[in-house]
Amino acid sequence: MTKKIDSQERKEIESVCTYCGVGCDITGVVENNKIIKIFAQKDGVVSEGKLCIKGKYGYDFVDAKDRIREPRIKKSFLEKNPHINEVVSEKLTELDSDYMTCDLDTATTIAAMKLDEIKKQYGGDSFCAIGGARTSCESAYAFQKFCRETMDSPHVDNCARVCHSPSLKGMRATMGEGAATNPYNDIYETEFMIVIGSNTMEAHPIIANRIVDMAKKHNNLAVIDVRETKLARLAKHNCVIPFESNLLILNMMAYVIMDEELYDESFIANRTKGFAEFKEKILNDPYANPAFFKDIEGYEYLAKMIPNIAREYAVKKSMIFWGLGITQNLDGSYAVMAITHLALMTGNVGKTGAGLMPLRGQNNVQGACDMGCLPYFAPDYQKPKADGLMTPQLMDAMLDGRIKALLNMGEDITHIHPNINKIDKAMDMLEFVMVQELFMTDVTKKADIVIGVRSAYEKTGVYVNAMRRLHLSQPLVKSDLPDDWEVLTQMADKLGDGENFNFKTSEDVWNEVRVVAPRRFSGADYYRLERHRKRGMQWPIYHEDTPVLHLLDFRTEDGLGKYVYKQYEPRGMVQEILDKKFYNDSLEGYYLTTGRTLAHYNNAAQTKRSSKLDTKYDEDVLLAPLGDEEKLGDRVILKSEYGESEALTVKFTEKVKSKTLFCTFHHAKSRINALFGDECDELIMTARFKSVKVEVIPVGDEVACS
Repeated sequence: MTKKIDSQERKEIESVCTYCGVGCDITGVVENNKIIKIFAQKDGVVSEGKLCIKGKYGYDFVDAKDRIREPRIKKSFLEKNPHINEVVSEKLTELDSDYMTCDLDTATTIAAMKLDEIKKQYGGDSFCAIGGARTSCESAYAFQKFCRETMDSPHVDNCARVCHSPSLKGMRATMGEGAATNPYNDIYETEFMIVIGSNTMEAHPIIANRIVDMAKKHNNLAVIDVRETKLARLAKHNCVIPFESNLLILNMMAYVIMDEELYDESFIANRTKGFAEFKEKILNDPYANPAFFKDIEGYEYLAKMIPNIAREYAVKKSMIFWGLGITQNLDGSYAVMAITHLALMTGNVGKTGAGLMPLRGQNNVQGACDMGCLPYFAPDYQKPKADGLMTPQLMDAMLDGRIKALLNMGEDITHIHPNINKIDKAMDMLEFVMVQELFMTDVTKKADIVIGVRSAYEKTGVYVNAMRRLHLSQPLVKSDLPDDWEVLTQMADKLGDGENFNFKTSEDVWNEVRVVAPRRFSGADYYRLERHRKRGMQWPIYHEDTPVLHLLDFRTEDGLGKYVYKQYEPRGMVQEILDKKFYNDSLEGYYLTTGRTLAHYNNAAQTKRSSKLDTKYDEDVLLAPLGDEEKLGDRVILKSEYGESEALTVKFTEKVKSKTLFCTFHHAKSRINALFGDECDELIMTARFKSVKVEVIPVGDEVACS
């Protein structure tokens, strides 16, 4: 809805916040095509009249002076491709010492000419497309379609590779659907909550508001993490665990429920299969008994706390929430399966107030995956005609010459992805890179062509939040820049695939999505989404939408949930404690985990352009154990076998345990992701961001302390 509030061009326009996976209802106050304020409607179903500081103040980027307003063509690219330069030279003008500029038609002509050359010389599968989730479903759909159909390449991926791909894998393996089972307001109906691997108050504060309210009223919260988060202060069970022990903890909970026969026999018999075999494996797992922790120095209390959490979860109507503290580990997918096992054993799924809630990071991660921006899933999670490579595999393929060209859309892979030193080398091997972005982020420096596109506040489109809620956003301000899908449509036309991209509006794209992805979106036309803007609609949407998944059956082939057991294998910190090698006086041997701060989003490209957000958080924050002040000092460099960070300011706190560190990752200048290598989830290749062993080098020391 748009409401004119005075005789001037001052309007209130309802839309959606596209910062995190919560997807809050917002109203923009716009005057003379400029956002002057954003607030939450009191009756907003998601936001409930509240916004975090990003939602309130993170709009200055729209009018930032350094927005990419015109296409940029790197001069060095034109020098290497004189035949292309000859065709377009009259339409190029100098922008600066590195770039020429031109109109969009010319830029897409250049891109199409080069992509056509590469496809003819090397084949379609020499091309890859890596996208983010900061754009709409319409653009995500067009992105994968351009890759698969126009370029005839299976190699399309998105930012879920570094966040929630394990959630998709783990939940689909056990329940047939990789998405949240319940709406957020079911939190008010639950009796017990477990938050594991999520700093919810900073990463998803509007969901945290609901959790905090219930925890204060009912003292019904368990928080499980490698450090003490803000939310843990309100927890009945504050469970600080060793690094890389998620699967261990979750299997222990299953063991307690089995051993004490707290499971729901009727639910298991009627709605699951394979329980007897699963039970036998758990009860005979040498690491599943919580008594194991009696030998883990510094964590002995977990031997009693874990059973207490398991008992309360089993006998109450319960919900489990998790974030990247689960998924960004070597066993992330298996840990998600272990979470779903708990729900299947106790009947805590398929009902109001009981379910599973993966807390997704970027605004449209769910939607990008739904649209088929994955190498092994077409739209609607259908099987593609060929499986492509996942992003880490694409980097290897670039290094060995199999991949020649990259289309990048809204994903700063040279900052946000792991092993950035390797990524830098891989991208230098490419013959052609094109990037669609808002600002000149790190990845654009690698690009031959950079196209400035509309932000979420400047376009119409569907976004799917972390609870499967479709929200039809509408622009707060007008823009002359193209939408992402419009750029792709132009290129497809110039590559001879125009009939396949016969889109004039975002609604045209969405109507094709509804045909191609009917199991989720057939009943969700623009008219209907507009009518239900306040409430939103949760997929699957046919005649009605589906707020709670799995009411009658699971979305597996036979409708039954199943158990996929994985035994925990001691490693890392746990193994070192068992071997008596962890606690010592040297600086070597700290374990580092990473996460967000409240003020920033992803690579901070948008949020750092708001003074209200960036002033307090203009650098990444490193938290170290209280008591290590003399050893570390005020500034340190972190070093792993893969690379090192820039100098970081240290803050000391009792919220991290001995020999552990926490650091944010928002600022590219910190080079935090140089510390992480190729270690990843064995099933889905999500990076091991939540655990790396580092040396700590006090700034001023000439050599690493070891």
